[in-house]
Amino acid sequence: MQNLRKLVVLVLVFAGTAGSAFAEQQPHILSPSQLSEAMAMKVASRDADRASVREALARPEVKNVAASMGVDMNRLAASVDTLDAADLGQAASTARQINQQLVGGDSTVTLSTTTIIIALLILILIIVAVH
Repeated sequence: MQNLRKLVVLVLVFAGTAGSAFAEQQPHILSPSQLSEAMAMKVASRDADRASVREALARPEVKNVAASMGVDMNRLAASVDTLDAADLGQAASTARQINQQLVGGDSTVTLSTTTIIIALLILILIIVAVH
């Protein structure tokens, strides 16, 4: 019986020593500063997406299309802050296309494409605002 106790103590001591040595060798996956930096980058990315959508919504061409559809631009603009990550990403992608096309002066060649993209942006925001 005494031999069994010695064996159990020996196993527990060895396991405890090996376990603590293993734990000391394991680095953290992310340091607190890396985690903070990653979070800040995520927030900055979402802020940039929201700014792109707001920029597109402020364009006269977008306002004209929204008015022709009978959409309340104030409600539409307010819904930008409530978008989740997936909807925000989709709306921002569409908004960036609008912003690039209208800034680039493509309004004569791709007016119908631009109008469709604007309408899609408005539709996305309306669907999200309703939910």
